Amino acid sequence: MTSFDLRVRFAPSPTGMFHVGNARSVLFNWVLARQSGGTMVLRIEDTDAARNRPEWVQGILDAMEWLGIGPSEYEGPLFQSDYAPQHREAIDRLLAAGRAYFCDCTRDQVIARTGSEHKGYDGFCRDRAQSAGEGRALRFRTPDDGSTVIVDLVRGKPTFDNKLIEDFVIARGDGSPVFLLANVVDDMVMGITHVIRAEEHLPNAPKQQLLWEALGAEPPVWVHAPILVNEKRQKLSKRRDRVALEDFRAEGYLAGAMRNYLMLLGWAPSGDREILPWDDIVAEFRLEDVNPSPAFFDVKKLRAFNGDYIRALSVEAFVEACQPWLSAEAAPWRPEAYDADVFAAVAELAQTRIAVLSEIVPMVDFLFLDEPVTDEAAWAKAMKAEASVLLAAVVEAYETCEWQTEVLKSTLETIGAERGLKLGKAQAPVRVAVTGRTVGLPLFESIEILGRERTLARLRAALDRLS
Repeated sequence: MTSFDLRVRFAPSPTGMFHVGNARSVLFNWVLARQSGGTMVLRIEDTDAARNRPEWVQGILDAMEWLGIGPSEYEGPLFQSDYAPQHREAIDRLLAAGRAYFCDCTRDQVIARTGSEHKGYDGFCRDRAQSAGEGRALRFRTPDDGSTVIVDLVRGKPTFDNKLIEDFVIARGDGSPVFLLANVVDDMVMGITHVIRAEEHLPNAPKQQLLWEALGAEPPVWVHAPILVNEKRQKLSKRRDRVALEDFRAEGYLAGAMRNYLMLLGWAPSGDREILPWDDIVAEFRLEDVNPSPAFFDVKKLRAFNGDYIRALSVEAFVEACQPWLSAEAAPWRPEAYDADVFAAVAELAQTRIAVLSEIVPMVDFLFLDEPVTDEAAWAKAMKAEASVLLAAVVEAYETCEWQTEVLKSTLETIGAERGLKLGKAQAPVRVAVTGRTVGLPLFESIEILGRERTLARLRAALDRLS
């Protein structure tokens, strides 16, 4: 096989938000295809009609494009439901070869015979020679002896005793194929050479390999990447953990940061590097170097990555990246109150202080709101007994001093020193009065940009409240 014969696939189901585990899987597939000059197929596994929704299909396409995997990067999307004739043909071939049989056993009947709800199917219908009928599922007849060896580029050669693999269902009573069979047939029809997916599918691999062999085809190269776990080393759960790629995007994570971080979940580049150009990742990544141990999806580390990526942007690119949060209807200020020139003036200061783009709003809202949003805890901490006297002095001085950053700073420094206060203590009530918070952009640059009239109005309003 030449490198250009390589064909991988990403096969999500359109049943919900785009999981970060799916994002890691599609990146691994995409990188391997790019390295080899091969092809990645996007296959939408849409045969679960009860759970599929068209918007989830679009969500898959949108998530991939955000990651940088646009339509030109893959073949498809192909839809599993379009391959029903091939699924039916495979079922007929397995029946004709004696590799499958019909079974009308209920789960309760199996439990009654085996005496345990944890034991698999007992083969009761193997030799009953039943024909197709309502309520009769089709089971694959697994070998009674020997073993199935999965050659896995990450896990070596996991070996499964065939006698421990139950005769598993491959088609429902209505004749429709289940995941195990449809997945295999689709991969065969589409010429897939490498199956790269999460470790949770490893128990399916021996069953699917048996199907490949029963259908007379050579199994693909298997790759089962490590599962993603949370800080408690529990498998990521959409009910418990933050796992939706759309949520991270909406919060203001950059695609480059997310892509870089996900590639490191199970793999590491040479040296001590973690943040590196995408082209370097593509050049260095090797499936054989993927660690099989569970990978910790550390949101705090992802956040730090994102902060580094934000700081690496040019100021112009940062301004552009922030626009959805500044000019959207969700912004807390009146649309006409937003001033692009004002934001541009503080953008470089803000860029070093946020880790996700949505944090830009509380960082700059005081510039565009009629009145600042006051953090009451910050007010209580800053507005001590001497605050009113200090603010009154600042108002008097700021009414006439030159409106320039260094002058504003030195003026407040002098007022504080006269009262035995260092600048940090003296500026606390001024900052809360002007911005509503104790932390944020550099104070005196902010005051200069806010302007004399609005700054004095806020300081006087704070005095009124104190009185």
